[in-house]
Amino acid sequence: MELPAPVDFAPPPNAVTRARWLEADREHRPGRLELLRERLAGEGVDAYFGAKPEHMRWLTGFVLADGEEKVAGHSGQFLVGADRVTLVSDSRYTVQARREATDVVVDEIGYDLPAAWPRLLVDVGARRVAVEATAVSHALWERLRAGAPDVELVPVDGWIEAMRAVKTPDEVERIGAACAVADRALATLLPEIRAGVTEHDLALRLEWLMRTGGAEALAFDVACLAGPEAALPHGTPGDRPVRDGAVLLFDFGAQVEGYRSDMTRTLFVGEPAERDLRVYDLVRRAQQAAIETLEARVLGGTVPDGRELDAISRGVIDEARTWPAYGHGLGHGIGLATHEAPSLSRSAPETPLPSPTVFSVEPGIYLEGEMGVRIEDLVHLDADRGIVELLTRFPRDVLVLPA
Repeated sequence: MELPAPVDFAPPPNAVTRARWLEADREHRPGRLELLRERLAGEGVDAYFGAKPEHMRWLTGFVLADGEEKVAGHSGQFLVGADRVTLVSDSRYTVQARREATDVVVDEIGYDLPAAWPRLLVDVGARRVAVEATAVSHALWERLRAGAPDVELVPVDGWIEAMRAVKTPDEVERIGAACAVADRALATLLPEIRAGVTEHDLALRLEWLMRTGGAEALAFDVACLAGPEAALPHGTPGDRPVRDGAVLLFDFGAQVEGYRSDMTRTLFVGEPAERDLRVYDLVRRAQQAAIETLEARVLGGTVPDGRELDAISRGVIDEARTWPAYGHGLGHGIGLATHEAPSLSRSAPETPLPSPTVFSVEPGIYLEGEMGVRIEDLVHLDADRGIVELLTRFPRDVLVLPA
């Protein structure tokens, strides 16, 4: 087939589009807070304490760069009460917080959250507080409990994640824009891929193409894995050269205005082995079976659950009785985080997928010491509008590059 070209994919968003997205976020936040407050009331809880960076951004507008929470202390953590939202900061982040989180109270508490905790609770009038249990360490939990012994801390998980799984049109646009950045970057890289180039150099070049092609950051570190290394679902690029006739697996994503993409393509450098082509075809059919099932179900007025789609895709590979199916899940939601709700896996909830939403579909076959194939695309589902569309536009056909 003819090689994809950069011009085949949408250009990066312009300043007007980016400004429109930011304004949309500001307009959505009151509704998001209202949803959370309805959950608090239903659970008999007075306030919600959040510490995950994606939740900070979604509810308040305050932005931490990927990984910055490790050095930000408590800055950006927030307390949502019935009629007040408090975002805490230290002196390093106060100016930024006041600039970005314009509709909340920014409280510069310094570096000691437990010391300020009793006062913060009084400010929002809380006696029972839901706390993001997976984001708060046991040590901090105990210090908060000791700081206000008359206030009950209620461990919660998945509340905001479930809300964020349902995407607004502007969120879907941003994920699509991030997909286009990644699509265009790989298309630009294709002429540079040849036998002898190392995984490390290709990964670094792909990162550069995304960062200079419209991405503010990577969604995650680029994986570029050649030959036997492609059998590692989450391998790391090394100084290994690409070999003539071997597979070359890329797993990568871009970030645009906070929202992420995630795609995997397995390419062939030089003439592929017949076995490798059959592996690729089986993975491709497994992915297509899940997508076609989703399309048919939505057309018929129902929405499947993530466990069902995983079983369908996995079943295509199992029924062939040639190679073992992937051990990971079929897919995951994506947005402000690379991995978020909903889940498409053997342990996914047996409830219909949320809608509108975006998730990956990424079956694979991994033959240890020999090769691996994975194909991953992002799917936009809007059941009410009858939409099942691929946001990843890079072709999924067999792509053979000259060695």
